[in-house]
Amino acid sequence: MSAGALRGWCPGLARPMPTGDGLLVRLHPAGGVLDAAQARAVADAARAGGNGLVDVTARGNLQIRGVTAATHPALAAALAAAGLGDARRDGGPQRLTLAPPFAGPACAALARRIEAIGRGVPGLPAKALVILEEAAGGLGAAEADLRVRCAAAGPVRIALAAPDGLAWTRPVAADEAPAALRRLLEGLAASGARRVRALSAPERGALAGAASLAPGDPPPPAAPPLGPGLHALADGRTALVAELPFGRCGAGLLARMARWCARHGDGALRLTAARGVAVACPDAAAAGRLRDAVGEAGLIVAPGDPRGAVAACPGAPACASGGTPAQADAGRLAAAFAPLAARGATLHVSGCPKGCAHPGAADLTLVGQADGGYRVVLGGDAGAPTALALAFEAVRERLESVDDPSGLRDAFREPA
Repeated sequence: MSAGALRGWCPGLARPMPTGDGLLVRLHPAGGVLDAAQARAVADAARAGGNGLVDVTARGNLQIRGVTAATHPALAAALAAAGLGDARRDGGPQRLTLAPPFAGPACAALARRIEAIGRGVPGLPAKALVILEEAAGGLGAAEADLRVRCAAAGPVRIALAAPDGLAWTRPVAADEAPAALRRLLEGLAASGARRVRALSAPERGALAGAASLAPGDPPPPAAPPLGPGLHALADGRTALVAELPFGRCGAGLLARMARWCARHGDGALRLTAARGVAVACPDAAAAGRLRDAVGEAGLIVAPGDPRGAVAACPGAPACASGGTPAQADAGRLAAAFAPLAARGATLHVSGCPKGCAHPGAADLTLVGQADGGYRVVLGGDAGAPTALALAFEAVRERLESVDDPSGLRDAFREPA
């Protein structure tokens, strides 16, 4: 399958995607939640039918790697029996919404309603995404076509994505919001565009107008996403949020997490947009025990862990597009990046210019080359032009000479 044929298309359970390490099967758990039995089923499937590696994506979905044509039928049957089958077969989005892992009842109910609406819209682009947030919980700068601000009571706010940010509409009555969102999704499907931000400003205005939405002022910023560590929930429970280094774990670790969430928590693994998991525990003591267990297993459980500031795709050889072993190189660079991470800087190590692991800009972006080196981009994304290319060891040496983000430009100055 050519790169052109893959553009705008997303794999699922029934339709895996060829990669450098075999077929990739993507699972889209409803609401991004796995119960312990489903997590065990994924771990078993990854061991029996894949290469034992499982990824959590930036949309809170799961990927099983290294599947073969021979193992795929049994793997697909087992996971479908576990309730992890595809939601649709027309090429549309298998999962349309992304919400905070502990969204309130109103937000969670609206997410379910939007999923149902989306399944009834033919021609909806495969990559379409609606993000839901609350005043008490957001998802940061995650990219979406539509962003919805929920409230426990009162109006809903909707924003359309634009190249330069978000175009917010006036508040919509809660009981009118589903119909407005249906019209927006139908308009996106009818436009033929892959994403809302690809529409021109007049086209976005017409889309909003057809949904009876008028321009409005943006609401106050939502709370930031829950970072790694312990968090008190509104219902008195304590949540542990942990990130997987670069979004990856082995089947054995996933099986252990299934046991841990049943032993210490409510039996559910919530997949997060930070490529990790969140578990609700009955109290702080249980959450602390769970934190110790997952921390010893190598997950990121502390806010200051420099690995949390580094995004990386699998790279070569797992991905046929990768020019470098991006994930392995990112692990080797994390320690050198620690002083910069402590000051809020971000690093993106990408095996190729597609930048799948981090579509936006980072303070330092490294783009893999066929010769094993990296193009260096400062303050941009993986597709940005740059004249500077360095071998891996040269990148690491220059990083080790910098302890403040302001020094990156001097350390990685482009040739005159």
